[in-house]
Amino acid sequence: MDRLRRLLVAMVCLLALPVVVNAGVVDVNTADAETISTELTGVGLSKAAAIVEYRAAHGPFKSYEDLMQVKGIGPRTIEINRENIRFGSEDAKPRK
Repeated sequence: MDRLRRLLVAMVCLLALPVVVNAGVVDVNTADAETISTELTGVGLSKAAAIVEYRAAHGPFKSYEDLMQVKGIGPRTIEINRENIRFGSEDAKPRK
């Protein structure tokens, strides 16, 4: 039973690897919905479209807290993608 459990855990890890590897850095203030959904883990096209719509209505995001104002983007999404989210130029560090 223990061997089966280890095998199952190994298979799940291998299946999850492409999701982790495919995530990349994205500037949420300039990217289109397709790019956001491709680069951020757990953000599909509808959430990415909501990010773009919110940005158009309220201006650029300045912090993770700003981004969490978008419906469907919560602390867990930010936690998973923190290293890949940018708010403008590479020199500007996002506020926590």
